[in-house]
Parts: sequence; structure tokens; C-alpha cells
Amino acid sequence: MGQRQHLLLLIFSLVLLFQTSNGHNITRLLAKHPSLSTFNHYLTLTHLAPEINRRTTITVLALDNAAMSSLLVKNPSIFTVKNILSLHVLLDYFGARKLHQIRDGTALAATMFQATGVAPGVSGFVNITDFKGGKVGFGPEDNDGNLNSLFVKSVEEIPYNISVIQISKALPSAVAEAPTPGPSELNITGIMSAHGCKVFADTLLENHEAMGTYEDNVNGGLTVFCPLDDPFKAFLPKYKNLTASKKASFLEFFGVPVYQSLSMLKSNNGLVNTLATDGASKFDFTVQNEGEEVTLKTKINTVKITGTLLDEQPVAIYTIDKVLMPKELFKASALSTAPAPAPEEAADAPKGSKSKSKSKSKTKAAPTPDSDSPAESPDDDPADQLAEDESGGMFLGADRSIAVALSLFLVFFLL
Repeated sequence: MGQRQHLLLLIFSLVLLFQTSNGHNITRLLAKHPSLSTFNHYLTLTHLAPEINRRTTITVLALDNAAMSSLLVKNPSIFTVKNILSLHVLLDYFGARKLHQIRDGTALAATMFQATGVAPGVSGFVNITDFKGGKVGFGPEDNDGNLNSLFVKSVEEIPYNISVIQISKALPSAVAEAPTPGPSELNITGIMSAHGCKVFADTLLENHEAMGTYEDNVNGGLTVFCPLDDPFKAFLPKYKNLTASKKASFLEFFGVPVYQSLSMLKSNNGLVNTLATDGASKFDFTVQNEGEEVTLKTKINTVKITGTLLDEQPVAIYTIDKVLMPKELFKASALSTAPAPAPEEAADAPKGSKSKSKSKSKTKAAPTPDSDSPAESPDDDPADQLAEDESGGMFLGADRSIAVALSLFLVFFLL
């Protein structure tokens, strides 16, 4: 009987561990601490809270209400506040015990600010030093070695998942505190041009319809996958043979009307609609990931995300290694053969206006397939799409359900 009881305890412990792992909620954790309410409020307001909840092995350097008041007295924009607070989220686990057991007394931790891609050099790293006498100091790596913010106490810890510790004052950073433009002020083509996607950016700028669609979606949320210069330059002959309406749809295909951080892309598989999605014209692709590698796939080809140019809600811009080809405009043979030239008058024909919004309720007609467009197959049915899309969500909780069910079965078997 004693052995059976030990087995039962072990099983329930494993179930509890499985359920609590990867399931933290930073706003709920902080809600138990009124002295951190302002910090908690701004994590929600800046949309950092959901990003923290999606990550594991993370440390939040919390500021009490007085420290937050000192930070807010300068009236920074909400986008600047987000940069400052993201510097206070370490992408590693530091519980109270680990802080006092740092090897060689000093550690350098990357932060969520560094992960956005907007922090130059080492400005997104934080130096942690265990001083003699039990004190632990924190400071940005580019702060000339000044570690003026000190460890106050451990607030909440879920070992090796999330640690929330209070520090005495905000980490100073001229880079994080610099005025940050709002989404509508972002020059997305300028960002792409400066980081290896100039050919795509220039092509987008030349197409006023597609460019307008991107601009209309910046404030509500936008994710862009820009092909690097060499592959897009090689693809230009195929692009130039498309009609005017198809050129716009093709360029819009590389934008998604919602913000998707890299961690979101890594944790979610399935079909994704694009800025070109318009009723019967699906213009979608599938996101797949294996480990740290994220790929985008259509029935024509598969491309890989190779870098992050910007990842700051509500806009994310990533580079891809090849030109992703929508099945609505090309067929598999298009990989080796350029599409037949379209009639000149069709390419230059005037287009009716369309309404652009995040939901992409366009008034333009769906482009008719060229000879280079594939025929729709039965597996393109909306029901199949839905089933494929939902399957991603089904598998998210599958491991947990199986583990719990198996544990309960073992319990009843032992009884």
C-alpha cells in the first residue's frame, strides 16, 4: 500500500507540474501586489503582457509605483514606455537564489528590448552583478558600468519558467528613452530598404494601390515578409508580366493584417490570411515551424524566415530567403518558367477604387487566373481550410490532455 501511495503522489505531482509549466500570466501574478499596480497597468497598456505570457525562461524586473511615477513624470509616449519596460524583461531566468550564485559575480542578459531589433549594439543587454554584502546591482550594458538599480526582493517565482523580482529604480537608457514614432509614422519601406530588401521596397513604392493597403493597416497591426534583394531581383521578370491588378495582389500577399511576433510565429502553425485575401481569392499561406526555424508555405513553394528587421507591436517586418508564390497567380512550373506576358492594355487599364481596412473588404473583383494559374482543386474547399486551420489549435492542447488522461487512468488502475 505504501508503494502505491508513493506512485499516486508522483503522478499527481507530474500532472501539476505539467499544468503549471508554460502557463504563467504576468498580470495575475502582479495583481497580488498593489505596490506594483502601475507597472502592471503599463505592461497591459503597451501590450508587453501577452508577449511575456508567451515566453518561458524569463525574468521581469518590476518597478513599484513610486519608481514608475519617476519614469512617467517626463510624459514619454506609450511607444517609448514600451521600449523602457521591455528593457526590464530579461530573456533568462534569475530567481533570488541564482542572483547570489552568479558565476564570477557578473552576468549579461539579453532583454525583450534587444529582441525587437531596434536596440543598436549592446544597448538591449543588462549587466547583473552580485556585490559583496548581499547586494545585487542592475544596469544597461551601455551605461558605462553604472549599476545604480538594486535588487529589492523576489515577488513571484515559478522555477525556471518566470521570475518576477523588484528593483529599486528604472534602468536608465538613452536609447530606450528616445522619442519613438507611432506606427503611422514608421517608414516601413525605409526599414526594408536599409536592411537588404530594397528591391522589394522600391517595387512596393511604385505600386500605389498595394502601398496604400500596407499604410492603411499599420495602425491596426501589420506583419511583413520581405524577400531579400537577390531572389526578388531574379523574380522581377515574372512580376513584370503580371497584370496591374495581379501586381497589386502579389505585393499585398507579403503582408498580414495582424501583428505577429517571432515567438507567435514559432508557437502557432496553420493557414494565415494576407492583405491580398479577398473573398474567393484566398491568397493565403501556411506557417510551419521546426525548432527555431519558421517557414512559409504555399502549394507552389516554401520559404524560410531569415531575419527580423522590426518586431515592435503593432508592426513586425521579417526577411525571407526566397519569393513566396501564391497559387492564385502561379503554378508549380512557374518556378522554372516565367508566366506568359499579359496584354499591354490590361496591365495599363485603369482600376476602380477599393476600400481598404484591416478586414480587407475590397471592392475590386478577384483576378481571373492566367494560363500560369493553377486550377482549383477539391482540397481548396473552405471546409478543408477550416479543418486545417483548426488542427493547429487542436494540437496545442493535445499533449496536456493526453498527459492528464494517462495520469488519471494510472490512478484508477492502481486503485
